[in-house]
Amino acid sequence: MAEYETVLYEEQDGVAWVTLNRPQALNSFNIKMQHELRDIWDSLRKNDNVRVAVLTGSGEKAFCTGIDRVETMGSDRDPGSEKVVGSFGTPFMFDDPGLNICPKQRGLWKPVIAAVNGMACGGAFYMLGEVEFIIAAEHATFFDPHVTYGMTASFEPIHMLQKMPFHEIMRLSLLGNHERLSAKRAYEIGLVSEVVPAEELHEAAARVAGIIAKQPALAIQGTVRAIWSGLEHSRSQALELAYAYVGLGTNQDSIAEGQKAFESGERPKWRLR
Repeated sequence: MAEYETVLYEEQDGVAWVTLNRPQALNSFNIKMQHELRDIWDSLRKNDNVRVAVLTGSGEKAFCTGIDRVETMGSDRDPGSEKVVGSFGTPFMFDDPGLNICPKQRGLWKPVIAAVNGMACGGAFYMLGEVEFIIAAEHATFFDPHVTYGMTASFEPIHMLQKMPFHEIMRLSLLGNHERLSAKRAYEIGLVSEVVPAEELHEAAARVAGIIAKQPALAIQGTVRAIWSGLEHSRSQALELAYAYVGLGTNQDSIAEGQKAFESGERPKWRLR
């Protein structure tokens, strides 16, 4: 198993557990964490032992509070160093952290589930915008402090438009650090798929990840890619592409595996949510 400085990584039964591990900084991401997440997402593309990933944060206070402002914007920073995000000659040379920390931008089409424990704000929305779904602890909160601290909220709310209604992300973005979205409200608007007590968060994520990991990997990845395509294209364009995804995401082995399960007569003990 790989070892990192800012992220805990573990593989178990086809599931990769990716835990942001800077609790002293509320799991904010610095340059080191960006590079380590980039390495993790890239390596998971080639790791057939892993079929699904769970992304969470260390401790109970925060899932992730975005970019580490102390490192990137501290008064003692070197303006010419790598520490300053986008600190190049013109705005057109901006280095977007999403290119490192977002699983889909790294070309990872295996499912990623977010288990949100505590605060998720600002740059955390990069990652939450590119996961398949979110499970939250009851005490989790969501907010975006950009405007409060003199910064335009741009990349993050655009990512979250894939996950929540326009008026909700607009309110969250414009109110900055003055209002937080509760886990209950996040569930009501469809941002979160399930809310559980904090002590049950790991178990809840493990349950769904385990189910996904046991199903045919090709069919799972084809389904993920097809649904994201439906989100990013018009309806007619997505339906035209659906033929390709069915062809790419289905083979004789996966069909045989599914048929064997069907003909066994045994059906999963399903759970009503």
